[in-house]
Amino acid sequence: MKQRWQWLVVTAAFVLLASGCAVQQSPKPCEVVEAQQSQEETTTDMEEQEMASYDQEQMEETTTEEAAPAPEPEQQQLEMIHFEFDQYVLTPEARRTLEENAEYMKNHPDQIYVLEGHCDERGSDEYNLALGQRRAKSARDYLVSLGVDEKRLGIISYGEEQPLAEGHNKQAWAKNRRVEFELQ
Repeated sequence: MKQRWQWLVVTAAFVLLASGCAVQQSPKPCEVVEAQQSQEETTTDMEEQEMASYDQEQMEETTTEEAAPAPEPEQQQLEMIHFEFDQYVLTPEARRTLEENAEYMKNHPDQIYVLEGHCDERGSDEYNLALGQRRAKSARDYLVSLGVDEKRLGIISYGEEQPLAEGHNKQAWAKNRRVEFELQ
């Protein structure tokens, strides 16, 4: 029994000695991770506050200055041409317009166009589609004769499907007999 007491006293003394020691223990792995996360969160919070402050300053500068409109790419609106009733032969005025359009096209060789043929409402759908096609082809052929690469010029006919002017009179019909140039 004396041995037990001795054993108990020695164990108790060891426990008291071990717990009362001022030795600093190294942190557990979980404590290290938590400390690193806490430091990262603090750094992230500071960075976010700095970015928010910077964004606010930028917004204030932008609102105080007048924003200049963005420059638009150089693109000339090519002039459409018009035709006489039931015709696809180019008028002298249409030829002059096509000559101006051809100069622009030759100076901008990277641009591709579709020539859209249109008709007035008179005539059947089939007839107007064919006439619109002949009008677009007539304009394309003249542009090619002026030196524009044919590969840059597509043609399509809309017949009477896309009128420029609404109405059932000579003025509306004259405006609708046309070829337009659509940049691709």
